[in-house]
Amino acid sequence: MASYNKVILMGNLTRDPDTRVTTTGTTICKIGLAVNRTFTAQDGTKKEEVTFVDCDAFGKQAETISKWMVKGKGILIEGRLRLDQWEDKTTGQFRSKLGVVIENFQFVGGREEGDSNEAAEVPAKPAYRAPAPAQPQQRSAPVRRAPQPPQASSNIDDDVPF
Repeated sequence: MASYNKVILMGNLTRDPDTRVTTTGTTICKIGLAVNRTFTAQDGTKKEEVTFVDCDAFGKQAETISKWMVKGKGILIEGRLRLDQWEDKTTGQFRSKLGVVIENFQFVGGREEGDSNEAAEVPAKPAYRAPAPAQPQQRSAPVRRAPQPPQASSNIDDDVPF
């Protein structure tokens, strides 16, 4: 049987990214994502449902997310579901949790005030710009018109076949 495991989510970070580097040098970034759903209940009232999803990014993506994202910022992620299973040490029960492994992402929303990047700053425009000096008038060459073709004579026979 064929299978397909693809998740697309868009939401806001619930906390600042948690970034770690493994002993092999791989960067891992863990984020919490809040995905909101607004709907109308049967009684006509508007309701909101929030789903919280734990997501993991690896490598260069993990570095980029940890550098640019903070709690509350929006992100669109594409990834796959992963089931984590473990035994709880205190109770001895087996536990499990679904999470998302990020395969691709996009930042959502524009830059907010206070977000600055020195390379992206635009220098202030001067308040007054002096007019450019006037260019001297250049004489253009006289326009020469092509001679008109001679007028066709009106005594041409109408019975000419061409």
